[in-house]
Order: sequence, then structure tokens, then C-alpha cells
Amino acid sequence: MLTGNLLDPLPPAARDEVLDTLLTRGAVRIERIVSTGQSSPAGFWYDQDETEFVVLLAGAARLRFEDGELAMTPGSYVTIPPHRRHRVEWTQADPPTVWLTVFFP
Repeated sequence: MLTGNLLDPLPPAARDEVLDTLLTRGAVRIERIVSTGQSSPAGFWYDQDETEFVVLLAGAARLRFEDGELAMTPGSYVTIPPHRRHRVEWTQADPPTVWLTVFFP
């Protein structure tokens, strides 16, 4: 059994996002990511082999896809298919932006 609280405690603000892998079972991976103003580097695009299901738990963020942007607020979610290029344009620093991501084939 795995228990915890995704919003408590949150790590202090840092230069880089804080990624915690909560669970890995076979090809499925669940992560909590805490962002405090970070964004993708200029010109960088994620291009992943797996599907990514993303839920924004706290804060706010903006994702960019090659065909547009998606503003995210608490409760927003998106499923990103494999090789759908995307990037993080902006994350709220205070309060921190907390993501829950599930990666699967």
C-alpha cells in the first residue's frame, strides 16, 4: 500500500523543478512535479515515446503545442499522445505549481 499527500509537504523553491517518482509498475510511471516558475528552455520540445496524462493539482501553467497553447488551472488535465511535441511555456511560482503525471505505453 502506498499513501501520502501530493500537496504536503511541498519542497522549497529551487532553481530546477522537483520531480518525485511515486510509483513504477512495468511500463507505467506516476510522478509528482513541483514547479516554481520554471519553463522549458528556449527551443526545447518534449517528444516522448509514451502517452502522458497530466493533472494540474495547484498553481497555474501554460503548455504549448505546435498548434496552440493550453492554459491549466487546478483540476485541468490533458492526455498527450506519444510524439506530440510540447513544452512548458510558464508556471506559477507562488503558490507552487504541482503536477501529477502518469506515463504509459
